[in-house]
Amino acid sequence: MPDKMQSMLAQTAPTLQLARETLDIEASALLQIKSRLDDRFVQAVNMVLNVQGRVVVTGMGKSGHIGRKIAATLASTGTPAMFVHPGEASHGDLGMIQAIDVVLAISNSGESDELVAILPVLKRLGVPLIAMTGGLQSSLAQHADVVLDCSVEKEACPLNLAPTASTTAQLAMGDALAVTLLDARGFKPEDFARSHPGGSLGRRLLTHVADVMRKGDAVPQVAPEVAFTVLMREMSQKGLGASAVVNANGHVLGIFTDGDLRRLVENGADLRSLKASDVMHAQPRTIRLDALAVEAAEMMEQCRITSLLVVDEAGCLCGALNSNDLMRAKVI
Repeated sequence: MPDKMQSMLAQTAPTLQLARETLDIEASALLQIKSRLDDRFVQAVNMVLNVQGRVVVTGMGKSGHIGRKIAATLASTGTPAMFVHPGEASHGDLGMIQAIDVVLAISNSGESDELVAILPVLKRLGVPLIAMTGGLQSSLAQHADVVLDCSVEKEACPLNLAPTASTTAQLAMGDALAVTLLDARGFKPEDFARSHPGGSLGRRLLTHVADVMRKGDAVPQVAPEVAFTVLMREMSQKGLGASAVVNANGHVLGIFTDGDLRRLVENGADLRSLKASDVMHAQPRTIRLDALAVEAAEMMEQCRITSLLVVDEAGCLCGALNSNDLMRAKVI
């Protein structure tokens, strides 16, 4: 390997030392902003809670990247929010901001040209302004109604130039705002799931048995008096691995499964002479139509079964499902 390439390879001890120093600096920055939290933070929270519109987050450069994440976190935890780029705001996007909104402006120095340029306009519109900055005497701080102190002693960058500790402080302050607002609004897991329908939590909390169960002709069911051969034909055609046994009113009397069939064969039963009522498992476990699909999965796991009959309020059969149905729906 050429000497130049060898010289570029990181050495273990110095590399780990610098990494640990970076984490120490950023951890220290977070503890510092924690110690400086005061009534201004509470005021900022109340401003957001009382606003009729949205939280409009804005910031340039790395602060802008942090702002986008904060806006996304707020929106997903019950606080309507959006990000507006300050540069684009000067060229028409200011029209997105209304007097009923509140602006959360992020800048470590508080002097970003693009951001400072729109501050007088926000004042004329009467838009409440929360500043998240390290420049406590900056133009941004002077225009703000509330200033959240995100100043840091130094950046983790060895040159003290690249935004590192300062952006960590901004991100953490944004998370603190979001979590505090979440709690104040009484935000619940179900609310989180509604804004994350594509995620695993959304599927677990929003998917009901009715959404994944087999319905109509796809549900295997026979009358109690039918011959065993008819029962087996129904099971084979529907492919659930089980069949419900119901009376004339549709009430569930029992269930017969592949496992029950194996046990009959092992015991040497004369299958030709049997009826559905002779072989069914009476009073089977059922689940309500409006139950969460995750409840069905939990019941199957606890009872060590692979199929469930679905009933309505009156106990009448209205569907069926097995573990494969739940897997296809990504509930399990």
